[in-house]
Amino acid sequence: MFPASHRQRPVRARRLGLTLVPWAIVASACSLLGDAPAGGNGAAAAGGGRAANSAPTVVVGVAEAAPLVDRVEAVGTALANEQADLNSTVTERLARVNFADGAYVPKGAVIAELVRTEQGAQLRQAQARLTEARQRLQRLLELQSRGFATRAQVEEAQAAVDVAQGQVAAARSQLGDRIIRAPFSGWLSLRRISPGTVVTAGTTIATIVDLSRIKLDFPVPETFLPALAPGTPIQARAAAYPGELFTGTVASIDPLVDPVTRAATVRAILPNPDRRLKPGMLLTVEIALRPRTAVVVPELALVGLGERRYVFRLGPDDRVQRVEVRTGLRRDGMVEITQGLSPGDRVVVEGTVKVRDGMNVRPITRAVRMAAAPEPLP
Repeated sequence: MFPASHRQRPVRARRLGLTLVPWAIVASACSLLGDAPAGGNGAAAAGGGRAANSAPTVVVGVAEAAPLVDRVEAVGTALANEQADLNSTVTERLARVNFADGAYVPKGAVIAELVRTEQGAQLRQAQARLTEARQRLQRLLELQSRGFATRAQVEEAQAAVDVAQGQVAAARSQLGDRIIRAPFSGWLSLRRISPGTVVTAGTTIATIVDLSRIKLDFPVPETFLPALAPGTPIQARAAAYPGELFTGTVASIDPLVDPVTRAATVRAILPNPDRRLKPGMLLTVEIALRPRTAVVVPELALVGLGERRYVFRLGPDDRVQRVEVRTGLRRDGMVEITQGLSPGDRVVVEGTVKVRDGMNVRPITRAVRMAAAPEPLP
């Protein structure tokens, strides 16, 4: 057994040790803070430094005013200004062919002749009957003037003259059916028929085309039809002439829209004085519509949220503001802003995922970013 004084010493030592531990923790915290000024200003300054360092770095661009046009591209088929198949309307033997392969003929030129001996004889008979009827009518008119012929006799003679005139016209028509003429000036196709051939009604003797200008038919989506009108200029390219541009104008627009393709056929006219363009050629068409000056920004600046589009616009204090915009044409990495921005506005182009509405950022230009690191900011 120890004296009571010896038993109490360890207890006091333990209580002293427990009392010293909190003071050691406080002393360590004070040493970590350093010589901070009274009133906590040092802590506040340190907090502000951390906030400044947390501002993300973003690449900014400027909304610019740029000329824009809507370009419609389509594929069309070339057609002749006029084209017709010269067919026989009767069954008869071909007597003569009056054209060479690919020859140019004026309007009304005789292309081919069918055998017409019988029709010639019928025409002469009809003409003889007409002459006789006219002579009889003339005699009756003279007799009527002297009172020796009645009015009924004169009218009967006049009717005979009219009948004879109809017979002459019919004979001439039958004779004309056996002469194939050019309905307009143009170039003839290759000859595929020879004299002596018996042709039937509907047999094509030749095809004539007018190549002085070309009709170009191509489809245009219905969304562009309001901006199209007769007289709109177009440009066309043909695979047969790479690098060469053919110009023309819209002549007419089909009033019907195809319910399957939702497009209407547009017809343009292209001058073709040298006849280089041929019917049936495939041409690529380009039309510039609605020329305007619009606000454009890099396409990377857009942030999508559902069906809406936003950009982060920078204020004078480098604080970003999320702005809803409406977009239009997109081309070559740029997008048209139809509503929401003005020329000269600064917007975040790269680093949009790191910013929030109202946040301060550290803006840099694309040139500075490319010099620092070639990879785009997230």
